Amino acid sequence: MVCVCAVFLQDLEGVCVGLWSAGVCVVVVYVLLANTDLFLTKPDRTSLDRLASAKLRSTAGDEANVKAVSLWERTGAVIMVISWLFQMCFYGVKRRTMRSLGFARFGVWRNLLQVWRRGYHGNRKGEGFVLGGLYVIGPENQGILLEHHEKEFGNKAALSAVRTAVSRIQKTEETRDN
Repeated sequence: MVCVCAVFLQDLEGVCVGLWSAGVCVVVVYVLLANTDLFLTKPDRTSLDRLASAKLRSTAGDEANVKAVSLWERTGAVIMVISWLFQMCFYGVKRRTMRSLGFARFGVWRNLLQVWRRGYHGNRKGEGFVLGGLYVIGPENQGILLEHHEKEFGNKAALSAVRTAVSRIQKTEETRDN
């Protein structure tokens, strides 16, 4: 009887080591794949007409709705998409989220640590999973000069690209007079 129990425990020990090894391998593969762009939702280009038709709410506390086109129709605008106050069209054609995948990405942890060190802790409002972006839009019919969609939480548009896009905003007749 003792001999049978010893053989059974040796087999059980081998199974446990095998399960632990398999579990570690799964976690390592998950982390490696999460840090590639293979599973990220690819952003689609947004049309200016789609953005222009969006209704926006003021953040000033009043309940006034504003047509999005009014932000850039005369002077152009740089629009950061970080709040649910924007209709979903500003987040791109497809809703792009990063759920559990975000916790395994090294860049997300680096960005979280960076903002935490600077003292920012957020307001904890909103969903927290939708990826934002940035648009530089020229006045009148100039169109979208820069469209950047976050690849992961904290991913920013290159400042040089934003400056270049802003410098390409053309003045309208109305703004030249002022």
